[in-house]
Amino acid sequence: MVIDSIGMKSLGDRFAAEEVKGRSLWADARRRFFRNKAAVAGLITLITITLLALFGDALTTWTNEELDFNVMGQIAQLGGPSLENGHYFGTDDLGRDLFSRTLQGTRISLMVGILGAAVAVIVGTLYGAVSGYIGGRTDQIMMRIVDILLAIPFMFVIILLLVMFGRSIVMLFIGIGLLSWLNMARIVRGQTLSLKHREYVEAAQATGVSTFTIILRHIVPNLLGIVAVYATLLVPEMILTESFISFLGLGVQEPLTSLGALISEGAKTIYYGTLWQLCFPLLFFVLTLFAFFFVGDGLRDALDPKDR
Repeated sequence: MVIDSIGMKSLGDRFAAEEVKGRSLWADARRRFFRNKAAVAGLITLITITLLALFGDALTTWTNEELDFNVMGQIAQLGGPSLENGHYFGTDDLGRDLFSRTLQGTRISLMVGILGAAVAVIVGTLYGAVSGYIGGRTDQIMMRIVDILLAIPFMFVIILLLVMFGRSIVMLFIGIGLLSWLNMARIVRGQTLSLKHREYVEAAQATGVSTFTIILRHIVPNLLGIVAVYATLLVPEMILTESFISFLGLGVQEPLTSLGALISEGAKTIYYGTLWQLCFPLLFFVLTLFAFFFVGDGLRDALDPKDR
């Protein structure tokens, strides 16, 4: 009888532990996220596009810079999609394989978007957390700096940097990341103002923990939810900005390309009836943006405390 009672007690403790574990923040958010069909579809689409961008070159024998010459020794310009010659998306106006160039453009756009969002998240989170936690005159000065920078036309600054210092992917990345952290800083600062009066923060202050340690160990970890949501919504904004600049001809330069540059080239040749040169890069572009938006919306709904 004693053994049975002990066994029942241990079994009950295990079920209680599993129930507590199931009610944890991240487990609950994960369950909510995977119940969102649009978010799951966006995640699958995003993973598929990323894998294609990274490893899709193994599916073709053509490189993104290789020219295709026909039997007459002439460049096969604006060739249509064909499985026989390996040009799945056709060729561009210089006879280059559009499939390989679309994959390269997707890699460049994803790199600019993800790295730019990472810089914005890191700088904006630290800046906003320091401003909100310290408060007082320091907070006022730091926020006035943000307001001044936000008043500067974002696109004008990027175009000016590219014109003055050269059209390179490095300068494009610097220009996009230069002002993209400002909104993140304001969001994090607002959340920090409410977090710094929590019991665990006041307990850390009472035990003599340094300000920098409190920000990194107690403030920033509790901001990961809203930071993750904003980051997923910031990536498509970065991709849109890069694509617009490349569409104007101020983005990445040959032999590199991006989805914006490919769409611009496709728009110029659409009058020749070469719809494939515009449709395939545009398809990758639209699917990538929608995938990020759906994932971001799914994370926002999953981490919304009002829905719990």
